[in-house]
Amino acid sequence: MPPKIKRKAPASPARHDPSPEPYPSHASPSSAQCLAVRDALLAFHGFPEEFAPFRLLRLGGRSPNRDPRPQPLSPTVLDGLVITLLSQNTTDAISRRAFASLKAAFPSWDQVVDEEGKRLEDAIRCGGLATTKAARIRAMLRDVRERRGKICLEYLRELSVDEVKKELSRFKGIGPKTVACVLMFYLQKDDFPVDTHVLRITKAMGWVPATASREKAYIHLNNKIPDDLKFDLNCLFVTHGKLCQSCTKKVVSDKSKNSNAACPLAGYCCIGEEKLQQQ
Repeated sequence: MPPKIKRKAPASPARHDPSPEPYPSHASPSSAQCLAVRDALLAFHGFPEEFAPFRLLRLGGRSPNRDPRPQPLSPTVLDGLVITLLSQNTTDAISRRAFASLKAAFPSWDQVVDEEGKRLEDAIRCGGLATTKAARIRAMLRDVRERRGKICLEYLRELSVDEVKKELSRFKGIGPKTVACVLMFYLQKDDFPVDTHVLRITKAMGWVPATASREKAYIHLNNKIPDDLKFDLNCLFVTHGKLCQSCTKKVVSDKSKNSNAACPLAGYCCIGEEKLQQQ
């Protein structure tokens, strides 16, 4: 179990998203709630290994434990975008296999654009929806080459969060969740993607209204969660949603049930600010 992180609740987070707050009367989550839940999940799970390389990148490649092993190289923004696109409607393991197959079949992105057959579809077929994904990848790459003169998205590293959203949202099939994942994982910027696990858990805790759509939850949570907690909280929510048997659609509906006893979020379900601050 990792040592408990002691720190003061951060100040109100900066708001990157220009969209209007969809739930102006919904106060949760507060900075204190975000911190308490992050610490509870971190103590329960430790930091998820699958996201550890991205955490090191956010630390500038400096391991907090002085790990002598070589640190991971930063993936290109374009690789990250394609990986994230391939992950739509499938598992991470399958999407990584599809990306490896794509890179093996096409040493350069220009070859993907110039090839007119179905080799791209065949290369990513294991990831599902091959026809749709291949068309979107090729159209995106062609657009980048026509506008920028070369197929490269590294210029996005110099842009603001809002500017990156505007640039990536021009591509068909690249929605808010995909953009947010690219921002958080491959650009090391402060954003908070909302997948099915995050939406289910934050609804259960009352951080967003029970009727919230994924899009409105994304805006609300990005407005409320402090920037310096977004990455850890998101990775921990995703991991917890995959592993915790108690966190179903009716998570913690009855706190007296033994099935929720092992869930570190049982005590935080719809918990009030006043009670939380007394802990």
